[in-house]
Amino acid sequence: MGQKLVIVESPAKAKTIAKYLGKNYVVEASMGHVRDLPKSQLGVDTENNYEPKYITIRGKGDLLDKLKKEAKKSDQVFLATDPDREGEAISWHLAHVLKLDDSEKCRIEFNEITKNAVKNAIKSPRAINGNLVDAQQARRVLDRLVGYKISPILWSKVKWGLSAGRVQSVALRMICDRENEIQNFQEKEYWTVLCSLLKADQSKAFPVKLNTYKGKKLEISTKEECGKIIADLKDGEFSVSRVKKSSKTRNPLPPFTTSTLQQDAYKKMNFSTKRTMSIAQQLYEGVDVKGYGTLGLITYMRTDSVRISDEAQKAALDFVKGSYGDEYAPKTPRVYKGKKSSQDAHEAVRPTNVELTPEIVRGSLKDEQFKLYSLIWKRFVASQMASCVMDVTSIDISNQEYGLKASGSVTKFEGFMKVYEYSTDEDSENTNIPALEEGEKLKCKDVDGKQHFTQPPARYSEASLVKTLEENGIGRPSTYAPIISVLLERKYIEREKKTLKPTELGVIVNNIVSEYFKQIVDLEFTAEMESKLDGVEEGKVEWKNVVDEFFTPLKDAIALAETEIAKITIEDKVTDVICEVCGRNMVIKQGRFGEFLACPGYPECKNTKPIVTELDVECPDCGKGKVLVKKSRKGRKFFGCSNYPECKFVSWFEPVKEKCPKCGSFMMKKYNKTKGEFLECSNAECKHKEYKESAEK
Repeated sequence: MGQKLVIVESPAKAKTIAKYLGKNYVVEASMGHVRDLPKSQLGVDTENNYEPKYITIRGKGDLLDKLKKEAKKSDQVFLATDPDREGEAISWHLAHVLKLDDSEKCRIEFNEITKNAVKNAIKSPRAINGNLVDAQQARRVLDRLVGYKISPILWSKVKWGLSAGRVQSVALRMICDRENEIQNFQEKEYWTVLCSLLKADQSKAFPVKLNTYKGKKLEISTKEECGKIIADLKDGEFSVSRVKKSSKTRNPLPPFTTSTLQQDAYKKMNFSTKRTMSIAQQLYEGVDVKGYGTLGLITYMRTDSVRISDEAQKAALDFVKGSYGDEYAPKTPRVYKGKKSSQDAHEAVRPTNVELTPEIVRGSLKDEQFKLYSLIWKRFVASQMASCVMDVTSIDISNQEYGLKASGSVTKFEGFMKVYEYSTDEDSENTNIPALEEGEKLKCKDVDGKQHFTQPPARYSEASLVKTLEENGIGRPSTYAPIISVLLERKYIEREKKTLKPTELGVIVNNIVSEYFKQIVDLEFTAEMESKLDGVEEGKVEWKNVVDEFFTPLKDAIALAETEIAKITIEDKVTDVICEVCGRNMVIKQGRFGEFLACPGYPECKNTKPIVTELDVECPDCGKGKVLVKKSRKGRKFFGCSNYPECKFVSWFEPVKEKCPKCGSFMMKKYNKTKGEFLECSNAECKHKEYKESAEK
């Protein structure tokens, strides 16, 4: 038997697959794309039916020579790039470079990198799917036309080095629109009334919320209104008007898609979308697990499907019954339906072997790999478990013509919640309610009115932006993380307390693109374009027609923008820091690694220095220096001592003057989405926390 060559994208993937195949197989990595449009020119012939011009990527010459030599020595070549549009396109380019016949069955794909999956794929190769390739070509050409036709306008009118992206521009518009909503928001005052009631024979009160007056929803706008209502309630008598007991079931969530995985990893572990996908890629490509060898631990992580294979479902059900008992398995296996817009090309993100529990693989994984694998494993197992059953009690209480309400629930059977918990808005309203009967009179311990103000819409977090992009049909699973990364790298947006905020530069770029290139930032148009790309993949639409439909009106918009947009100057922000070389006030400049101070006298004076903010807090370690606010090379804010390098103190969280009342360690500021800013002890064993309204220990 002669040599067979298998080409994958990454060395890690090559290493894993090589262990599953025999000695006759040589596994090499293409290191991603091998051909692309040239960087130095448009690379798309707009006068010749949008014919793309592909060239070998710089630096790939030696690698391609090696692949060509191995291909010549091989009886058969298998192209095993990722199972998506981009992976199909990479295989197509490889086939061209290696001079493989277009009709040759050289393409293999697998949704998981396991021994069986790889060997089964080798047994059933197929020809390269031209529709998938064309869909990827259409996306690439569209993005190139937008980037290379609009970016020069931004260079000449605003600042050199700027760029516009087709899908990224829509995301930027969404972030800017949300910021405008926040800026224009006008708060309104409102009040709520909460009563502490108790049974006649008990001393422990329970909270009850005022809801209605004369059967209609009550809205309280002023302190005076609230005061009158409180007086009425205190003068009146509280009586139980209705007790409703019911059983409620809570069903598990489906296994992860790319979008839901990114959202959950962000909410539960503060992983950025980029970090989540990077870790997931490692788990997919293969990890050396003690006692098992190198394994791909999860299925392909770029998917919009919630479907799982029959084999995976059976394995999950067997595991649930064996580990938790038959009662924890559903009566009928759970099947989840995806959205209508779902491509459903691959299974949901799940563990390749449910028997490999997080505990088994923990010693073989890095901390972040373990956290993400645990999340994926638990969500998958829970998705195939029985529902959680709760006993719910709802109490209606009357006082004159006022209606009050309280509700509580007790878990009767935890079901899937034994493995994976999630909360809903209703959970925060649950309280412990004593056994009550209709007509029963209740004593009033206290009635309290609380002032509130309506809040503006929250800025997007990475999780909420991904969710909104998906809901609007903007982008696809492989694009969510790059969209956010590009906007951050271009300095169009910045992170502020886990939210995404447009920069001045981002607002300027968005205003230009929104005014002159309306279709690019139109949500419906972009979603429709995604649907058309899906149509290309399905063989229903010719890809060059899609490009022409998009580019023809764009040409007129570009011509108009070139003549109408006036030059925009972004002034450097002047600081009170004096240049020690020439005496000028230094200004803030934007560099590769973020902002820095520079002398405005450049090129006569080339003095620069980092931006350092000094806090009025002594260094917790040495007590001599002050805490400085610094930025890492990647632009992330951290805190260090002014006596560095003598003092090596460093923290990602801001230290404060207050010391922990329990252990004396320094306290630091943290932020929680639901409770806002709070203080936490730096001593991990102490765990003392202080919130603004109350202290929790």
